[in-house]
Amino acid sequence: MKRRVVVTGLGAITPLGTGVEKSWQSLCQGKSGIGMITGFDASDFKTRIAGEANDFNPLDFMDRKLVRRLDRFTHLALAATRMAVEDSRLTINPGNAERVGVVIGTAACGIESLIKNHQLLLQGARHRISPFFVPSFPGNMAAGQVAIQFGAKGPNLCPVTACAAGTHAIGEAARIIQRGEAEAVIAGGSDAAIAPLIFAGLDAGGFTSTRNDEPEKASRPFDKDRDGFVSSEGSGTVILEELEFALNRGARIYAEVLGYGLNSDAYHIVAPDPEGEGAARCMKMALNDAGISTDKIEHINAHGTSTVLNDLSETRAIKSVFQGLSKKIPITANKSMIGHLWGAAGAVEAIFSILTITQGIIPPTINYETPDPECDLDYVPNVARKAKVRIALSNSFGIGSTNATLIFGQFPSP
Repeated sequence: MKRRVVVTGLGAITPLGTGVEKSWQSLCQGKSGIGMITGFDASDFKTRIAGEANDFNPLDFMDRKLVRRLDRFTHLALAATRMAVEDSRLTINPGNAERVGVVIGTAACGIESLIKNHQLLLQGARHRISPFFVPSFPGNMAAGQVAIQFGAKGPNLCPVTACAAGTHAIGEAARIIQRGEAEAVIAGGSDAAIAPLIFAGLDAGGFTSTRNDEPEKASRPFDKDRDGFVSSEGSGTVILEELEFALNRGARIYAEVLGYGLNSDAYHIVAPDPEGEGAARCMKMALNDAGISTDKIEHINAHGTSTVLNDLSETRAIKSVFQGLSKKIPITANKSMIGHLWGAAGAVEAIFSILTITQGIIPPTINYETPDPECDLDYVPNVARKAKVRIALSNSFGIGSTNATLIFGQFPSP
């Protein structure tokens, strides 16, 4: 029998604020965290807006020496993890350290450190390159530093799967527990890719919204006038535990991880399959893993990037899987308010899916002003909705043709 996995702790940093509660309250109020870029001069860029975590101060979570030695994406991961560990009241000690793992995904890795030190090289100042540069930019440094700082000696892993990394991290962490290789796993995603090089590339590809005169209205998933995603930064961490382990220590349980699916479109490096074939198969895999039928899903947290192709493809995938039920399931796109957090997106959206179950509130998809005839499902437009949600599904799809789906359930189940 498959070991059951539950969620006992949450931690997040988003453009809406530092901390789960602050982000969740703003999300439910339909507030946007998107604004003009302040981290660098973007005046010559086509896209000059982003979702910056402006109220995050790494010194609130770690000492100055550690801040100097680490990339911002690791700062975010450590902070979100500290909040999640404290929320879970999980004590990692010599008696259980080898049974506590870490799985934290990312997309852009330590891009800030890479750019900063590369600039020094180009300026002829190679002697000023930090000795901590090489240990700061690899993608697994967030997972590695979390393990070091919290003493977690169990399995350690870093999915680098673009926009699906955070969802893959939680799913793979659950699998580790199910296989009996750990009793608890710190899982999530982190990214800090608001940098000139990245935005120059996004400009060249035409991926992001250029609605610079109205930043808070730029991210508009499923709306007919959507023109691209909004790049953001942040981190999300959950504490996963084997059910009996959690119960034996008296942990508060938010929800249960019921199902997980992952696959590939095997279609295109950046574009999704137009019919959502891979995404549909991924959702079916998660449903099969959970052992539940489509009529049990009461809410979908969509990948919903606000790009023309993704939103249409995901809508078609949902219709393919849920058939006649598809128009009855309330769907939300958190990216309408927090933008696209890259490798952290799936982890943060998983947290919001869990809170939808525990709080009985479905956050809205804001900026849904002009319906797209081809995107004609219930996207919970503009205003949050009270609803009893016992089982929720969360999607993440990434460039490189990768897909991931998680299903969470109320605990204890009704």
